[in-house]
Amino acid sequence: MIEQDTVKLLRECDAGVKMGVSSIDDVLGYVRAHDLKTLLEQCKREHEKLGGEIQTLLDRYRDEGKDPSPIAQRMSWLKANVMLVMHESDKTIADLMTDGCNMGVKSLNRYLNQYEAADEVSKDITKRLINLEEKLAVDMRDYL
Repeated sequence: MIEQDTVKLLRECDAGVKMGVSSIDDVLGYVRAHDLKTLLEQCKREHEKLGGEIQTLLDRYRDEGKDPSPIAQRMSWLKANVMLVMHESDKTIADLMTDGCNMGVKSLNRYLNQYEAADEVSKDITKRLINLEEKLAVDMRDYL
C-alpha cells in the first residue's frame, strides 16, 4: 500500500508541476512589469527543479509519471487567452495565476489526504509544491 500510494501521489505532483509550468508559459508573453516577469520565471524554474526531483523518484518506481488532463490544460489555455485578449494586463495575469495556484493547492491537499500511506519523501515533495503554489498566490497580490 505504501508503494502504491507513493507512486499515485508522485504522479499527481508530476501533473501539477507540468500544469504550473504550462500555465506560466501561457502568460509570460503578455507580462508587462519586469518584476512580475522575473517572479514568474523564478517560480517556473522552481517548478521545473521540483519536477526533476519527482521524476527521479518516479524513475525508481519505474513509472512514467502523469501529464495533466488534456481537457484541464486546454481549458486553462483557453481561459488565459480569452481573458488576456479582452483585458491584456498584469492584473489579469495575476488573477489567472492566483486562480490556478488556489486550484493546485486544493487538489494537492486532497491528494495528500487521499494517499496517506505514501512515504514521507513524497509527502514532503507534495508539501513543498503546495508551499510554492501558496507563495506564488501571495506574491500575485501586489499585481491584482
